[in-house]
Amino acid sequence: MAANRVSVLTTAVLLCLLVAAPFANAAVACPRVTMMILPCVNYVRGKGPLTFSCCNGVRTLNDQAQTTSDRRATCNCLKSNAGKIPGVNPTLTLGLPSRCGVSVPYPISTTTDCSKVR
Repeated sequence: MAANRVSVLTTAVLLCLLVAAPFANAAVACPRVTMMILPCVNYVRGKGPLTFSCCNGVRTLNDQAQTTSDRRATCNCLKSNAGKIPGVNPTLTLGLPSRCGVSVPYPISTTTDCSKVR
């Protein structure tokens, strides 16, 4: 079980490092986004419950993405992560913010056009 978490963490961090460069000017950097949503990985893969730490990360991330630039960078990072973590359930991913009581101004999906996020 611990090896699985390390593997998921390593994969998420490596993937985020690949996409972090385009968002270097944003206040909310992709590695931070990845760390905040890491507790949600098992839930969005349908392999675990929705946890307090997951929702706390979603809330904190939403609170910190205050500017259009921040929201776009966060959107791009979430979109990238959602597309690269194996076994992600798109329905669970889309519903995650509302399940945590958070209103996010864009869908968390691999098909989201983050350039239109305001």
